[in-house]
Order: sequence, then C-alpha cells, then structure tokens
Amino acid sequence: MTRMFALACVLAALALAAGSVVAQTLSPVAPAASAQQPETAPYGPPITLDQAKRAMAAAELEAAKNSWRVATTILDSGGNLVMFHKMDNAQLSAITVSEGKARTALTFKRPSKALSDAIAGGGAGWRLLALKNITPLEGGLPIMLDGKIIGAIGVSGAISSQDAQVAKAGADAAGM
Repeated sequence: MTRMFALACVLAALALAAGSVVAQTLSPVAPAASAQQPETAPYGPPITLDQAKRAMAAAELEAAKNSWRVATTILDSGGNLVMFHKMDNAQLSAITVSEGKARTALTFKRPSKALSDAIAGGGAGWRLLALKNITPLEGGLPIMLDGKIIGAIGVSGAISSQDAQVAKAGADAAGM
C-alpha cells in the first residue's frame, strides 16, 4: 500500500511538472495590441453575429485585395462555430486548418503562432507535439473586446504570415 501511495505521488508530481513545462514553454509571447495580454485575459461573452460579420468582411477584403484564396473560421468564446467562408478555389485543406488555428488560439488564449514558435525552439517546446487537436501554425488569433476574449479567428490557404495578416484584419475589425 505504501508503494502504491508513493507511486501515485510521483505520478502526480510528474503531471504537475508537465503542466508547468507547457505553461513555461508558451509564456514568452509578444505583447498583444490591447493593454492586457491574451494569455491573462478572461473569456468574455461570445462574439455577436454582427461582430463576426464585421470580422469576416474585413478578413475577406484583406485576402481579396492581395489575391489570396483562403478559408476563414470564426469561433465564439465557448468554441462554437459562428461563421465560416471559403473563397473560390481555396485549397480544401484550408477548411479544417482554419478551424484548427482558431480553436488553438481560443483554447490557449494566444496567437497560434506562439505554439509554432515554441515547437521551432526545440527542447521543451517539442512536448507540445504530444497534445491532441492543436494546430501550431501562424494564422489564428484570439478576438479581444474590452480586455476579454470574445472569440477567435483562423485563416488558412496562403502562406502562414499572409494568413496571419488576414486574421489580424478580421480580429481588429471585430473589436470596433
């Protein structure tokens, strides 16, 4: 019985250490545009349909003016799909990848690029690859309003930095 208790304590300590490593791995994130960084921001009320429409219109405009064929997904603060658009001739993989980027940004409370950067850094960052259902690619952003996360936007179909440019245009427009 004592050995079982000792084993349980060791496993609990390892689980806590692993959670700490993930948090430490993701902590060096560039400051957000708002006064409060996304990783410390609370989840707020869900994005409204009007806010999502503004975000989608701005994202589509940014993609169209650059001739980037992308798919865009907008989730509310509870992780529910609010809006999705796929531009004509966007690659089919962009559909699921855009949702993955939005979901990653929402659940981790930070741009999906932060996970990509942590993995690229190697070492402890590689542990993120063990997590299920993450999309550690640039192009997913939390949507902030009054210091709270009201949703997330994910864009896929162009190169990652271009996806991020489109997502930023959408996220900025939603908070107006």
